[in-house]
Amino acid sequence: MKSVKEMRKRAGAGVAAMAMATAMMMSSMPVYAAGEGLDMSTAYPGVTVKAGDTVSFGLDFSCDAGASYDAKLSAKSLPDGWIGYFKGDSKQVTSVHVDGDVQDTDSKNSTDFSLTVPEDAEDGTYTVELEADGGKGASDTLGLEVTVSKEEVMQSTFTSEYPEQQGASGTTFSFDTTLVNNRATDQSYSLSAEAPSGWQVTFTPSGESTNVASLNVDAGSSQGLTVTVTPPQDVEKGDYTIPISAISAEDSLSQDLSVSITGTYSVSLSTPDGRLSLDAYADKETSVTLSITNNGNVDLTNLNLTSTAPTNWDVSFSESTIDTLEAGATKEVTAYIKPAQDVVTGDYVTDITIKNDSASSMAEFRVSVKTPTTWGIVAVAIIVVLVAVLAGIFKKFGRR
Repeated sequence: MKSVKEMRKRAGAGVAAMAMATAMMMSSMPVYAAGEGLDMSTAYPGVTVKAGDTVSFGLDFSCDAGASYDAKLSAKSLPDGWIGYFKGDSKQVTSVHVDGDVQDTDSKNSTDFSLTVPEDAEDGTYTVELEADGGKGASDTLGLEVTVSKEEVMQSTFTSEYPEQQGASGTTFSFDTTLVNNRATDQSYSLSAEAPSGWQVTFTPSGESTNVASLNVDAGSSQGLTVTVTPPQDVEKGDYTIPISAISAEDSLSQDLSVSITGTYSVSLSTPDGRLSLDAYADKETSVTLSITNNGNVDLTNLNLTSTAPTNWDVSFSESTIDTLEAGATKEVTAYIKPAQDVVTGDYVTDITIKNDSASSMAEFRVSVKTPTTWGIVAVAIIVVLVAVLAGIFKKFGRR
């Protein structure tokens, strides 16, 4: 029979062997501390809303390289009457698959948490706690802080840097505006304008060339807009207001743009009878009466007459500058056109222009250069003499 001492010795050895085996088994198994291997985060864990609002939190999930989890999602704590759920691809979800990648330690999946605040929620700060449990001890929690306030801390805005502009008729006005979405969710804004009849208003995102009727603006971001206002050509002098608006499901934003039309600038150049043709002779000055009319509703000042004529022709005016031409008034000026000395008989074009900084008009005159009458008489006389000489010659030699 074995001694008690020997039995104790064998028992001790067995216990040691079991302890060693257990240690080896535990060393071969992964060990997870709470929160290790799985991480859940959001870019904006604290927001301010009004009672009745629905806010969405974007959630990002990451895990250690080489790991993979089907993490169950839950709201561990939610204020009474509040409604919250997880969503992905526009569907309500209860778990999210999180992949780890050996080559990419930042491997992430994402989903959203939608939270609706009751209409009767009292002002104050509330805490919502979310949990993602991947099992095997890999889990994480995320605290959200929601402040309910009747007074909106930050309202969305629609503003213009220079909302008042002025110019003459025919001017296109361009307003640089900024649309700021201070909501906790993305907004789709419908853009519109209430312009007078005949006016055109377009909206173009900054840096783009395409006109739009609606615009998506991310939560907490802004978008520049160029608002182009084009009055009709026959617009009358005066002040005009153009209300513009940007409306979404949660915002109704508007502002007034102001346009001041300083007047209509228009001038015309012709002749009293409307004829734009005349006869002229080489190296001889011919006059033509010009009729200059201010067709606008604003006085025109510093109107200058200029011309473009063939080479070596001279064009001058009885009055080359008109200091002031009142609205609706007509003034007559004489133009003197002198063709070159060696000009060949034929038709030529001379352009005459009246202009200032606001308006201009050009008339194209057809100038027919003729042979002077005296030269015609001389030519006829020469022909008569030649005929007489030839007749005498035929008569003299004909008798022989």
